[in-house]
Amino acid sequence: MKAAIYRRYGSPDVIELADVTMPVPKDHEVLIRVYATTVTSGDWRVRSLVLPRGFGWMGRMIFGFSTPRQPILGTELSGVIESVGSAVTMFKPGDAVFAFTGASMGCHAEYKCLSQTAAIAHKPANLSFAEAAALSFGGTTALDFFRRGQLKSGERVLINGASGGVGSAAVQLAKHFGAHITAVCSGSNRDLVTSLGADEVIDYNQVDFTKNGQAYDLIMDTVGTAPYARCKGSLTEGGRLLLVLGDLAALLHAPWIGMTTKHRVVAGPAPERAEDLRELATLAEAGHFKPIIDRRIPFTNIRDAHHLVDTGRKKGNVIVTVHSSAA
Repeated sequence: MKAAIYRRYGSPDVIELADVTMPVPKDHEVLIRVYATTVTSGDWRVRSLVLPRGFGWMGRMIFGFSTPRQPILGTELSGVIESVGSAVTMFKPGDAVFAFTGASMGCHAEYKCLSQTAAIAHKPANLSFAEAAALSFGGTTALDFFRRGQLKSGERVLINGASGGVGSAAVQLAKHFGAHITAVCSGSNRDLVTSLGADEVIDYNQVDFTKNGQAYDLIMDTVGTAPYARCKGSLTEGGRLLLVLGDLAALLHAPWIGMTTKHRVVAGPAPERAEDLRELATLAEAGHFKPIIDRRIPFTNIRDAHHLVDTGRKKGNVIVTVHSSAA
């Protein structure tokens, strides 16, 4: 089968298509024929090893010191179950599914084996395979952080980086949960985030939200530009800062802030859980959540997808179509 692999860290030019061994499902595994996948900011960071401050050494321990331990990137996919192991009871051949592999990656390939108990769910019937491929990364991140941040209906929420993959999911989910949403993004994305449910929009090129005199019950920072030191004055008493992207110092300092101030900082990665994917599928089927797609790029041109993500200017998600039925 074909897979997009990289043998060294670096720019998108390290990505190449290669023939690799076709995986064979074990007793409790399913073999998924991949119809669509994505290139995310996570793929950029792992491929380049451009990690938040303090995580460089940790990244090399996890992903490989001198060369990548896992040569196939990609954290999410959609496709069809091709075959199943002898002990599989949760899925059957022909099932349309989407999946989230997280840090174990491996989705930039024509086929992927996963345990039936991994983060896999049936594809919502009202989404294309391209749309379903983008449900997981942004959706599970937003869900998990809102859950840990104990978001309540009626609260004032500010989302920093509201037009990206995580941010666009967060706006939709926060709206579904009954929050009043202020979206921070570039002025060119105002119409997009408003269409997703934002009540107010701040153009970060024109206004510094930490100096607008407003206070928020919850601030979600998806781009790493709103550490606690910068935005603590913009939190209400009992306010929570959700650091989707932060450096090692911020992660280590989070418990201390909770003990010594009237605020709380939520940090750390979101887990890959099948129940979260099923919840996202239910929300998508009900029309409450639909991944935003910036561009669809053929698998043969996957380097172009990496180049687009590297700019930091994508709107929502970048889809890589692996099968002709993806769209």
